[in-house]
Amino acid sequence: MAPSFMFEAPSDEEPHHSESEEEDNEEAEEEEGAEGEDKPSKPKGKSQSPWDFAAYSESVAEEHARRGTTSIDYKISKILQQSSAPAQQEESSDSEPDKQVDYRSEEEDEEKSNAGDSKSFFAPSEGASFHANSFMELNLSRPLLRACEALGYTKPTPIQAACIPLALSGRDICGSAVTGSGKTAAFALPTLERLLFRPKRVSAIRVLILTPARELAVQVHSMIEKLAQFTDIRCCLVVGGLSLKAQESALRLMPDIVVATPGRMIDHLRNSMSVDLDDLAVLILDEADRLLELGFSAEIHELVRLCPKRRQTMLFSATMTEEVDELVKLSLSRPLRLSADPSAKRPSTLTEEVVRIRRMREVNQEAVLLSLCSKTFTSKAIIFSGTKQTAHRLKILFQLVGLQAAELHGDLTQVQRLDALERFRRQEVDFLIATDVAARGLDIIGVQTVINYACPRDITSYVHRVGRTARAGREGYAVTFLTDNDRSLLKAIAKRVGSKLKSRIVSEQSIAKWSQKIEEMEDKVAEVIEEERTERAIRKAEMEATKAENMIAHKDEIYARPKRTWFMTEKEKKLVAKTAKASVENEKGSANAVMSAQQAEDLKMKEKRKREREKNLPRKKRRKLEAAREMLEDQSEINESQGGGKNKKEKEGISLVDLAYRRAKAVKAVKKAADSGKIVKKQNTKSKHANQRTQSRTEEMRELFQSDMSEKRQKSTSGAGRKKSKSSFKSKSRYET
Repeated sequence: MAPSFMFEAPSDEEPHHSESEEEDNEEAEEEEGAEGEDKPSKPKGKSQSPWDFAAYSESVAEEHARRGTTSIDYKISKILQQSSAPAQQEESSDSEPDKQVDYRSEEEDEEKSNAGDSKSFFAPSEGASFHANSFMELNLSRPLLRACEALGYTKPTPIQAACIPLALSGRDICGSAVTGSGKTAAFALPTLERLLFRPKRVSAIRVLILTPARELAVQVHSMIEKLAQFTDIRCCLVVGGLSLKAQESALRLMPDIVVATPGRMIDHLRNSMSVDLDDLAVLILDEADRLLELGFSAEIHELVRLCPKRRQTMLFSATMTEEVDELVKLSLSRPLRLSADPSAKRPSTLTEEVVRIRRMREVNQEAVLLSLCSKTFTSKAIIFSGTKQTAHRLKILFQLVGLQAAELHGDLTQVQRLDALERFRRQEVDFLIATDVAARGLDIIGVQTVINYACPRDITSYVHRVGRTARAGREGYAVTFLTDNDRSLLKAIAKRVGSKLKSRIVSEQSIAKWSQKIEEMEDKVAEVIEEERTERAIRKAEMEATKAENMIAHKDEIYARPKRTWFMTEKEKKLVAKTAKASVENEKGSANAVMSAQQAEDLKMKEKRKREREKNLPRKKRRKLEAAREMLEDQSEINESQGGGKNKKEKEGISLVDLAYRRAKAVKAVKKAADSGKIVKKQNTKSKHANQRTQSRTEEMRELFQSDMSEKRQKSTSGAGRKKSKSSFKSKSRYET
């Protein structure tokens, strides 16, 4: 139940401030850029910035000094100093400017509405209002109103106006809104309001907020701390890459709110003392559609299992899925679906463009990017690459030609990742080259352009990538590089998103110039990469030596520590990973995605290489493979013959883990029945009709095993009170397949 909301006396919470302290208007531009996620209009006074990535870890210089390494910028600057002719990035005066023309695509298809089963699952939300003139109308307490004023929030966004009153009443919510519409404050403000009325004598973890990325967790934690700055509510950050011991000590103090990534939270719940979720009242999943995907689903379901059943659950994302089954697994009770922007899947102020990369010019893709970044999109741009290696190479190239850039991907330490975000936020660098780690949730102030150097995998990834710009009503550009292999995918994305694409033509003269520069810089790039490889090898050798010294000096203490556990075995992890990979491939096939000629050729070559490898195998291994395939085919035939209409429908949605578990259970039941003699008669009746159909090898071996076991049982029953001999188990192993 929601508490009764009453404003307290001003003397308790809010000391009086004179108006002269709020007359500073020198930083009006900073106000305009501060916090694009949650602020639809500008405040009168100076506002705080809710994000502060630098406060969460040591500086990069301290980390390099501790590890005995040097930064990539230092290596590049050293190489540039050694070279006789420094790189220049000025464009020649006679170079042609870029052209922007309309992109010709096929006629747009009408959108399909999938409102069927999901609407019956959700509670009706006719009473929800998406409009409020101020936060005062939403029944928030004075400390939170004061924090909103300090951060510059004057009027609630539609998702905030709809979500806050319903969340205060304890309802389960599935909220979706366009990127940059203030979803973080939409779930943070009602949660903080409820915590103001908590029983303060009993310390407990009452709110758990889960995010798919570490940087997003840091951002949410920073946001909550700024909103709770005038209260006594404590918040804790639990993510990978930061100090485990510091997080353990913080969790033992029982903070009110925990912002975490799923893996590290499970690690603490299983291996840290005095950490539990027994008193949890609110569970929030930010970017819920990503958390419900197969990469995170096992961990999310484990965390949900550890949470109390009587709790409030809220899910938020810009691309919320409507799968009822996933919501049922999370045990939501009649949740409300709040969609603040049902018709708009993209910001109206976003301009989307494509740059076509022809098959003969794919080698010049880096030159096209450098040409665009040197004269068209010169600052405040995020460049999304497909792989970590590509991001690192682009970072080296940008630094060599004099363009200031930072990189963000999984090969960096957490300190380096947070430092890259902080440098880009402070505009110390003009470009952030990142993988999809930065695609979700991050609200980096003042991003003007998003460049998809590698085409996104699907529509959801595209929406989240381009959502890093054009936030909270500001203008932005999204440029996507389009090769022949990706053209059909981008057409599908354009149809689903409903955007009017423009085509940008980069001048041939500029591309040729940058291609020549890149060729000249290849030796320097190789030198930097080789230096990094040497440094890594030295660092690894030092770590191994330190580890050996510690094992010798503190052997007893190390072996006395309890082993860290996980909720899945290594075999189950591999099985889940294989299932996830298979499901992704199935989704690609079933999502009406058109396969390009190059992809079809690659698939054909893959099958051919597989057949050639099998031909070169020894005869014994080849026969084992054939026997395994026959057994799988026989088993599938048996399942098809046994399964009725309903069973078939049920089995279509069974995962590999459940199928393996059921098969093992069935085999165990058959063996138990055979040992007790319950299926001997059944086997004899089958043998009468053996000539009616051809028996497979597995059935023949099963019959031999049953007849042999029945003979042994008859001999053993003649001697009453005698135990089973070990020969019965030998005969069993002889006929097992």
